[in-house]
Amino acid sequence: MVGSRQRTGGRSGPASRIRLALGLVAGAVAIALCTVLTDRFVLHAEWWQVRHTVTADPVAPQAAIGPPPGPLTASWERTTPMHHGPVAGYDSVAYDVAQGQVVVASGDGLEVRDARTGDSRWSYRRSGWTLLGWASTRSRLIAYFERDGHRGERLFAGFDALSGGLLWRREGERPAAASRATLRFPAGAGVVLATDEERRTVSGRSAETGARVWERRLPGRCRLFEGAAHPSDAREKLAALALDCPGRSRLLALDPATGRVVFDRTLGSPESPEVAMLDGVTLASDGTALRAFGPKGSLLAAWKGDAVCGDEMCPAVIADGRLVVVHHPEGERKPRHEEGEGGEEGEGERSTDDENGDQERYGDSAARMEAVDVSSGALVWRRAVPAYAALAQAGDRIYALRPRLSEALLPAGVDIVSPDRGAATTAPAPLAVDPDLPGVRPWMAAAGGLLYVAYAESPPRPEGRARLAALRGGATGTGPAELGGVPESDWPDACELLSRPDLAKEHLDAYVRRPTRAHVGSVKLPHAVSCTYEPPEPGRPKKGESGKQGKGGKGPGRSGEPSPGGTRSGGPSASPGGTPDPGKEPIIRGLTVSVRWVAPNEGTAGRLLDALRSTQAQARPRRDLGDEAYELGPTAGTIALRVGRVIVVVDTDRPPGAAARIAYRLRHPARP
Repeated sequence: MVGSRQRTGGRSGPASRIRLALGLVAGAVAIALCTVLTDRFVLHAEWWQVRHTVTADPVAPQAAIGPPPGPLTASWERTTPMHHGPVAGYDSVAYDVAQGQVVVASGDGLEVRDARTGDSRWSYRRSGWTLLGWASTRSRLIAYFERDGHRGERLFAGFDALSGGLLWRREGERPAAASRATLRFPAGAGVVLATDEERRTVSGRSAETGARVWERRLPGRCRLFEGAAHPSDAREKLAALALDCPGRSRLLALDPATGRVVFDRTLGSPESPEVAMLDGVTLASDGTALRAFGPKGSLLAAWKGDAVCGDEMCPAVIADGRLVVVHHPEGERKPRHEEGEGGEEGEGERSTDDENGDQERYGDSAARMEAVDVSSGALVWRRAVPAYAALAQAGDRIYALRPRLSEALLPAGVDIVSPDRGAATTAPAPLAVDPDLPGVRPWMAAAGGLLYVAYAESPPRPEGRARLAALRGGATGTGPAELGGVPESDWPDACELLSRPDLAKEHLDAYVRRPTRAHVGSVKLPHAVSCTYEPPEPGRPKKGESGKQGKGGKGPGRSGEPSPGGTRSGGPSASPGGTPDPGKEPIIRGLTVSVRWVAPNEGTAGRLLDALRSTQAQARPRRDLGDEAYELGPTAGTIALRVGRVIVVVDTDRPPGAAARIAYRLRHPARP
């Protein structure tokens, strides 16, 4: 008979309890081990999180030249969706051109393309992580990621810029003063700048290995700004950081190789400044002034005003030893001695002869472009210019981006400015740019005979996307370069687009026409580019009767003239007082027909119309009006369409459907 260790009453002995305890401990250890292994090899595993492509194809650097003056055409174009991650405000797309490559940085990760063809070379993305910063120095690129929903989990990754090969990874630290607008943080001399959790120290890490090279405590009770639009910038030999200090912000410039302080300057406001670094010049705009500092921190120039740069940094470049800045007119430049430094205004200060004429030409949208000698601080030249959205420099040329070639016309424009005296030539660009769209600031760079332009687009909604276009010199044509080579005689009169029978059928033959004219650079278009139709005022005197009358209504603000086939009073739809009878037909209000552009061919016109559509938050195709017609905006009051190689826009206030009827008549004019 075998004895049992089971006690009477069903109670187990000490050995059973020990085995049970050991089993529980073993189970807990197994669960913990599975959790750690799952977290390490599944949740944080590189094999499923990372999408990384590399290349062995060589690429040659590009010469520092842009396209010649004249019309431009697209060599290649690419779009990038905007990444709306968990960190608000970091959904922009940024670009850089270097070493024959274009770097595209967004919340999704890094994408590097061949600058000549736009073909992809290498890329790096992490699923479940968002790229919140990037930097470049020498032949290295560094990316900074945060895990979605877990901002405490941070990662630096260093890459070979040409092949995309991963060099190193480090966890824990964060980049020093990353820009919310461009996602870029400072780096130079083979060192990237990082900071701690409290943002009170700055350290340099090797771009080759990620190892710490130096560390510096920030002065006083200062901290780095966090989440600012553009709180830092760098070149290979100098990095500039905006500091959040008690009282007023400061600008700290460091040698990135050693961390040595090159200069430390107090600014005029406690707000976060916008910082931009050029070769030998540092710019800081803090809402009180735009200040330019030399390589050692001496004040080169200052432009006073709370809106001198608007909401963004003033566009600026260095060319031929001159700092060329675009700012708003209220930012009057002050001599250096008024800012507390020695030195008088240079003797070379002068304005171009046509400054006043340009100011009148550009009206309320006019800005100032000034060239300041970097060595002396003297103002070399100054002129009124359009509100340029971006500048780029290559060789002895400055490229300036106009969001609109002219206020009344559709395409963007590019001015090529001479740095020695400010003279400019203008040409259209095959783009439609709206600088107010979020996601990417208009940006330009020039290299290898190409001009790179990046700007925001609206669709696909609601995310939006950014477009990068590489432009080259196009066909010159027989007309002026300002019109893309199209002769002025090819431009139709906007007030003649609607035929007399069409006006009669729409009961517009008694309406008054008010034409608007336009010019591009030195070219003045011979006909009206826009025509507004308005009901005549009741009791208005006819021609020959008493009362002053404008000269044929040939310009805005004058009395206008009746449409062809009608008179100022009477007509099929007019009441005895000259006003259309609302009892018979709906009154068309606010009707404007505009010629936005005449392209050299139908294909170019179609691409430009598509570019216009891409900048609209709401754009619906109108198949009933043809293959290339779109209804723009929340209502049916605006129609844009292509008629041959002419892009026409029809605007009406009411009634509904009037714009579509007018657009149909432009495509299918009635015969007399």
